[in-house]
Amino acid sequence: MHETLPFASRRPAEMVRTMERAVELAGQSLAIARVNELLRHASAIESAVLLVAEQGADVASVARELHERSRQPGAPFISVDCTRESARLDLLLFGAPTSEGDVHIESVASDGRIAAARGGTLFLQDVGDLPASVQAKLARVVRDGEASIDGRPVAMDFRLIASATPVIDGDAHARRFRVDLYRRLSTCRIDLPPLRNRPEDVPALATRLLEDLCEAQHVAPRAFTQAALALLSALSWPGNLSQLQRVIERVLADVATDVIQVEHLLPSLQLDRAPAPFVPAGNLREARLRFERDYIAAVLQHHGWRMADAAKTLGIQRPNLYRKARQLGIMLTRIAE
Repeated sequence: MHETLPFASRRPAEMVRTMERAVELAGQSLAIARVNELLRHASAIESAVLLVAEQGADVASVARELHERSRQPGAPFISVDCTRESARLDLLLFGAPTSEGDVHIESVASDGRIAAARGGTLFLQDVGDLPASVQAKLARVVRDGEASIDGRPVAMDFRLIASATPVIDGDAHARRFRVDLYRRLSTCRIDLPPLRNRPEDVPALATRLLEDLCEAQHVAPRAFTQAALALLSALSWPGNLSQLQRVIERVLADVATDVIQVEHLLPSLQLDRAPAPFVPAGNLREARLRFERDYIAAVLQHHGWRMADAAKTLGIQRPNLYRKARQLGIMLTRIAE
């Protein structure tokens, strides 16, 4: 039998509350409406949730909103950035157990994030960066629903939310990410659309960001002209919401007028397109394979994973595209003819 520790003893300093709707979810497009529908469904159940999004999406605010919509919004919300904390994830999540505990279940310490999340939500941002050893321990805790704390079996009754980039599918397919953990995380999956797939939402996103930044910086409210919003909507935003926010932050810093015109945006947009310094990674063959994989996956996503259309764009036959996708570890479970 497992024990239930007093709730008051495990309320962490890191518990975060959010009363406003996440900026990422603003807009009226069909794509974001589908996301909100999935969030409503996920908030009514207690299963794990996997948020899949490209770099630059504000997955943390979406995870917090999902927690706020849950049946226990006042419970702990523990957030761990697996990229920033990669060097100490084992200790951070599981703590330093003081005893051997039950050999049949995983041991965790009361000072670890997993123990602190009991009764609430544990959010793992960029879960694909978890080391294999930590993946194995986490999979065991999630599978068993309990762990040993100070030698006593205790219920691990937390809700697990994780975020990952779309490469998580290929990583699981190629066994670079633990398959059993991937399947448990994917019990409820929500794919956040990139900004290039929801241009009609950009005006609402930009307006909301501008309002929030003005409030945070204690400056008078400002507004975009319709022409300025049209310009922002016409851009592809490869850096997604974070890139849009950087542009607006620079405009606020450089422009003192209450109304933001197209000409006010142009210097910031040019600066944002400055190329990043090139850092070599791997040999030529590895670089070519990475490019092929990323490019083919992007073309497939652009065509809604319709193989015939993607093959036409790539200039290859459909059977060759199937074979190439499998060779590169691109998941085919989402393919639609």
